[in-house]
Amino acid sequence: MLSNPNIDLVSRFLRLPLEQRQQFYQRLQSRGMSFAQLPIASVREDGQHLPLSYAQERQWFLWQLDPDSAAYHVPGALRLSGRLDKAALQRSFDALVARHESLRTRLHLDGEQRAQEVLAPAPIEIAESAVDEARLKARVEAEIARPFDLQQGPLLRVSLFAVSEAEHVLVLVQHHIVSDGWSMGVMVQELMQLYAAYSQGLECVLAPLPIQYADYAMWQRSWMEAGEKASQLDYWHKLLSGPQPVLALPFDQPRPAQQSFGGARQDIALEPVLVVGLKALAQREGVTMFMLLLASFQAFLYRYSGQQDIRIGVPIANRNRVETESLIGFFVNTQVLKADLDGRMTFAQLLQHTKRRALEAQAHQDLPFEQLVEALQPERSLSHNPLFQVMFNHQAHSHSAAQQLPGLRVANLEWDSHSAQFDLSLDTQESGEGIWASLTYATDLFSAATVARMGEHWLSLLRDAVANAAVHVQDLALLNAGEREQILYQWNATERDYPQGQWVHSLIEGQAQAQPDAPALRFNDLSLSYAELNRRANRLAHRLIEAGVGPDVLVGLAVERSIDMVVGLLAVLKAGGAYVPLDPEYPRERLAYMLHDSGVKLLLIQAHLLGQLPIPQGLETLVLGE
Repeated sequence: MLSNPNIDLVSRFLRLPLEQRQQFYQRLQSRGMSFAQLPIASVREDGQHLPLSYAQERQWFLWQLDPDSAAYHVPGALRLSGRLDKAALQRSFDALVARHESLRTRLHLDGEQRAQEVLAPAPIEIAESAVDEARLKARVEAEIARPFDLQQGPLLRVSLFAVSEAEHVLVLVQHHIVSDGWSMGVMVQELMQLYAAYSQGLECVLAPLPIQYADYAMWQRSWMEAGEKASQLDYWHKLLSGPQPVLALPFDQPRPAQQSFGGARQDIALEPVLVVGLKALAQREGVTMFMLLLASFQAFLYRYSGQQDIRIGVPIANRNRVETESLIGFFVNTQVLKADLDGRMTFAQLLQHTKRRALEAQAHQDLPFEQLVEALQPERSLSHNPLFQVMFNHQAHSHSAAQQLPGLRVANLEWDSHSAQFDLSLDTQESGEGIWASLTYATDLFSAATVARMGEHWLSLLRDAVANAAVHVQDLALLNAGEREQILYQWNATERDYPQGQWVHSLIEGQAQAQPDAPALRFNDLSLSYAELNRRANRLAHRLIEAGVGPDVLVGLAVERSIDMVVGLLAVLKAGGAYVPLDPEYPRERLAYMLHDSGVKLLLIQAHLLGQLPIPQGLETLVLGE
């Protein structure tokens, strides 16, 4: 139990001006005391300005950018089978709203400052409607996607869909600015406790809440401003300062100028034998399952991107204080876990690297992500998230099962997510029954087929790591047996029978006679028939012969990938010479050496490359297309 002297100490601290708070903080530090170990006190007065937390400020900014987005909604849906007592349900929600200020909070501008406004307790509307089973999923998804107005509120919506007299679906949607995933769990558990009592005519007394979310927001700001922000920021600044890499995965579509937050989810099945192997590997290497799966995701992203600096966002519940465990509010924080990968390190070495970074991050977990972004000042872009573009979220708990209430069976209802906050997110859930995983992806960037293939590749990597943790990260298998067969053998089965004793240009000439109008070349929007290709190559070949090209004469061919490249190649062959390919992208020193060492007698070149190549004095040049 927290002692009153400690509460009084914190209360005095929170009322001090900033300079005196900083001095107070330094005195605590010099005595080896941590302010984090002291309780959170409520020092609010009626009518006092209630600031937003750091996390809420970022949510406000994101909402203003796109008020209609559902990317930051916190939804839940419960299927209620049996006799539903609607009066008890209404009373339960009203008790929840009275208990948790976050459920009756809206935001407003107080001058130039954003502030929270806590409204008086009032009955909450439960929107009831009938829906048939066939349309249920679509109705749930539509309700989840319906936008909030943060300034008007309410920021909790409750809908009750009647599928039949004995079958209902309860949909709860909160905005992230007043809630998080942990909070949804708190709400559902307290709702069931209240309903269980009220539906039987009993009273329900929940343990009193020592503080409310607004108290936490004021305490957090006072603590961070006094000196904790600078203390924690030192570690993160050393780790993450400098150029901020943007993870370049092989997207199916170019990244749009502004994220739409449209998304979808791909479930991944981990077979029981793999789960057993993962648990054994974690035990052998002295790491948690979180660390193992994070390391596997880091290795996967390294293999897919080729980048060595891999940065992944990892949410932490931030519920390590007794005062916040049972509160509804936006407590979750995000850490940026950085891995410095080298393909030659073994997977076992990567595990230890990841373990060390995870433990360091845990020791510096109180710095709000928003303060880290402000300190590092990454280049801002509406096209991607700052500091990281992929997320990993691991939850270790028992897999959700149906629960029993008086006269009701309660089970979670699944629905399809249509939003994504990041380019790619890997979510894993661990329990005694197994491990479940899913990839949530931005549909602006990835196709469903690509992400399904990604899931298979991640599983292949896990299996290989379990089989031999001493394997180098660069050698971890991504492809399954079918893909290896296709790439190594089926795609390489290119052997064909061609007429013996005929030259390539002779075969082209034969095709020009047999099918003159058939397309021979396509490049961007251009197309060339066999007849036109042959005519253009012949014209150029005559010019080459006039310039002295024939057997044993080397012709330099300096062209970008284009139709001109093929015309030039065929013309040299028709003239009886041999071509020396010169890639214009090569360094000038390399090209100068090739031109000198090869002994080319003539250079075929595109006009716009004349000033780029180090052409030796006296070397005859012929410009393609003239």
